[in-house]
Amino acid sequence: MPAPSMPAPSMPAPSPRRVLGARLADGVTRRNMWALLSLATAGTAVISFLPSAQPHILSTVLGVPEGAQGRIVGLLGFAAELAMILSLAWYGAMADRFGRRLVVITGLLLCALGTALFPFAGGTAALVGLRVVFGLGVAALNAMMSTIAIDYVRSRSRGASYGLIGVFGGLGALVAVLVLVRLPRTMEGLGLAPVTATRVSFLIIAGGLLLVAAALWPSLSRTAGTGAAAPHASLPRLAREGLVLARDPGVALSYAASFVARADLAVVVGFLTLWITDQATARGMSGAEALARAGAIVGVSQTVALLCAPLFGRLGDRMRRQDLVVVAQAVAAAAYLSTLLISDPLGAGMMVVAVLIGVGEIAGITTAGPLLAQQVPAGVRGSAFGVHTLCGAAGIMIISALGGILYDAWRPAGPFVLSGAAGLLVALFGLAVRRRIAADRRADLDQEAAAGASGRPG
Repeated sequence: MPAPSMPAPSMPAPSPRRVLGARLADGVTRRNMWALLSLATAGTAVISFLPSAQPHILSTVLGVPEGAQGRIVGLLGFAAELAMILSLAWYGAMADRFGRRLVVITGLLLCALGTALFPFAGGTAALVGLRVVFGLGVAALNAMMSTIAIDYVRSRSRGASYGLIGVFGGLGALVAVLVLVRLPRTMEGLGLAPVTATRVSFLIIAGGLLLVAAALWPSLSRTAGTGAAAPHASLPRLAREGLVLARDPGVALSYAASFVARADLAVVVGFLTLWITDQATARGMSGAEALARAGAIVGVSQTVALLCAPLFGRLGDRMRRQDLVVVAQAVAAAAYLSTLLISDPLGAGMMVVAVLIGVGEIAGITTAGPLLAQQVPAGVRGSAFGVHTLCGAAGIMIISALGGILYDAWRPAGPFVLSGAAGLLVALFGLAVRRRIAADRRADLDQEAAAGASGRPG
């Protein structure tokens, strides 16, 4: 009589792969995750560089007087963000239909084109057009970094993923303010005339972006995040879905927080640089020297942001995400309103304010996305994050336009005060709706339930 067969012992499920503590989703490789972090570094570097370099272009290339630069910086920001608003929801919808990689590479190419041509502009109208081109590229990169950060990790690591994006994005911002904005001065030191040095510097940066695009195309996942949307859904329908989701108070709070957080970043890289360079040139520094001085102060802010990014990322996985958004907005508002105390932007007090701004900036950026991710199912995640970034673009557009007017007509702290006031309003809105926010469990379980369904490595 044959012996009864014994059931085979069950094998424990393999532990998920990790990158710097973030647990990767099924089908996502470490190479994919490192490609995303590289994108965060390179993308944030160029996104931070061009607005920071605008005052140098206005003064050195176009000869615009200082008294008119605030309005022009505001106009450039308005035009770029208007273009982003018109494109962001479409980028999210296209990413759901055709994949994240295509949108990422498109964004890098548009940023490279705008950067290469920017110092060759012959007037304000040409600058506006090129900022629109650059803005379309930024829209694609911002939308995809937010979306892929969620695609590539398991639900319990979403806060950690955003923290990592913040860290590597902070590295990119440091590269922008400590290396890229100093290129014109370096080129002048090699004997080039100021205008030629500026143009050569911008061309070098644009060439670097093309190399990044070539490296990321085979490294980003071909499958993560694709195929989640209904295959026959139209692009307008997918875009509308992202807007309809705002009926959920958690989604609405995330959208509102994005409105402020992205505007905060624009204020830092645009108006903080303008404030410092205005004062530096008024005291006899050359345009390149003033830009380097501004880069040093903004670099302090971005270093603090880099160091604080993991903290807010981890908190996002350990406390209720709507509560963390409220705290982050209150911290950011206090930081930006502290600029009212500054009379000399080249003095020691500005360094203290730069530290506070760095904390506030990263707090807002790293907390809104995880809240949105817990509220929406994977099938419309690209559309939701497209609208999420669209709200950020709207914030940049409005605060850039009004902030530019306040900068020239009132005081240089005007854009910061405006941003701080907006943050206070969002914090109050969050306090009003926080108890009505319940996580969509489908959003948290989508990736786990899909294990093995599309688990091919990218």
